[in-house]
Amino acid sequence: MKLVRFLMKLNNETVTIELKNGTTVHGTITGVDISMNTHLKTVKLTLKGKNPVTLDHLSVRGNNIRYYILPDSLNLETLLIEETPRVKPKKPTAGKPMGRGRGRGRGRGRGRGR
Repeated sequence: MKLVRFLMKLNNETVTIELKNGTTVHGTITGVDISMNTHLKTVKLTLKGKNPVTLDHLSVRGNNIRYYILPDSLNLETLLIEETPRVKPKKPTAGKPMGRGRGRGRGRGRGRGR
């Protein structure tokens, strides 16, 4: 399972996020999109070496996130189960050419000996 798919399931979970610049963000997730952009509510933002600031809503760009600190009460076994089963690629059937074009001509390279 991709990390982003896991994070998308964490709606209404309270997490702490550490950013690459050392800032910590503590809040409740309202949504995570495919780029790992994380939207939070009731946020406590602590810039490195500064006093905490309280915000109603905050969106964090995904490429600025170093890591998430998840709550201990989170049931990982149920969240890590994939809803959509993987589709196995079909095996080629006998009699069909595999990856060699349509059987016409000798190819498109340079001519021999020229």
